Amino acid sequence: MTVSEEKFTRQVLTEVRVWSPSLFSLRCTRDAGFRFRAGQFVRLGVRKASGCIVWRAYSMVSAPHDDYLEFFSIVVPGGEFTSELSGLAPGDELLVEKQATGFLTLDRFADGRDLWLIGTGTGLAPFLSILQDLEVWQRFERIVLVYSARDRGELAYQELIADLPRREWLEGAGHKLQYLPVVTREQVPGALHARVTSLIENGELERAAGLKLAPEHSRIMLCGNPQMIEDTRAVLRARNLNLALTRRPGQVAVENYW
Repeated sequence: MTVSEEKFTRQVLTEVRVWSPSLFSLRCTRDAGFRFRAGQFVRLGVRKASGCIVWRAYSMVSAPHDDYLEFFSIVVPGGEFTSELSGLAPGDELLVEKQATGFLTLDRFADGRDLWLIGTGTGLAPFLSILQDLEVWQRFERIVLVYSARDRGELAYQELIADLPRREWLEGAGHKLQYLPVVTREQVPGALHARVTSLIENGELERAAGLKLAPEHSRIMLCGNPQMIEDTRAVLRARNLNLALTRRPGQVAVENYW
């Protein structure tokens, strides 16, 4: 099989950034033919010393128009894939499948006024891609980014988040974004301190945002720990905020590549 017939391309790692002992980001070159929508994911492959390739799915942090690809990863102790991935250095090879996929994209919603992006841990990744694309700023009047981490050291990408509203191409639309960091295991000034589900149930998240979670206006994206997604969906369902399906319009979109 020739390279052109393979389902992946061979890219070169250009940068590794360590956020904490358990979190890091990788940036690599991008094949000229690779296309994706903001919020989608792709499978990455790492070749082990034995010669076999291990694959895992990762959302893009980078925007669809960037000339590079960036990914956000957690280190799983003893994990077959992340143990290999975290050991890579600039100049190493990273395999990237040619076809991106995933449904955590804005076309899940036909309408909506307020967009809530609720992520835990590396679930922040697709939301950063969405926020670096013009479409979200054109479609929604208010955008609330909720990023939950265990401690302040795991709140990654703070400089990028702070810089987003100031980008020139937004032409003043940056005021639409409100960032609500959440830290669950310690008190941090300026951050909420509880599980996302608790913050929704007791109304604290809505008070902090100055917005109501309501079926007629709210559109919500969830990405992160599978238990968080399941529990949050249940809390939202109790408020008549339901999953958006192809056959049935709804208010909630989730990603299921874990």
